[in-house]
Amino acid sequence: MTLEDKIKQSETRVCTTVFPFLTNHHDTLFGGKAMAIMDEVSFMAATRFCRKRLVTVSTDRIDFQKAIPSGSIIEAVAKVESVGRTSLKVKVEIFLEHMYEEGRELAIQGMFTFVALDEDKKPIPVLDGMEINA
Repeated sequence: MTLEDKIKQSETRVCTTVFPFLTNHHDTLFGGKAMAIMDEVSFMAATRFCRKRLVTVSTDRIDFQKAIPSGSIIEAVAKVESVGRTSLKVKVEIFLEHMYEEGRELAIQGMFTFVALDEDKKPIPVLDGMEINA
């Protein structure tokens, strides 16, 4: 399997409806909830990519480009962007769909970095040498 195939197969998508209990005082998706969704979907993609124990070590940047109103549908899409020796970066995009309108638009995007750990919580290689046929 090539690295490109592995990245493609690990892409993860999660959809949810923005109900009022997920919103802030502006009746839009609470930023902290959006970040939690992004961390979870990026963790799933990273785990599917390498099948190792992972922890989130950083977020490079999260851009809130569009407010997401209550009653919307959102789709979070996570894709591995780069792979280091013990770490990998996952890009997450959240798309907004108005429930009763066609189309969707990019609302939030960010990058999450994960490190693979062994049972003693020490960093280990993300990929085993024989795992990828370049």
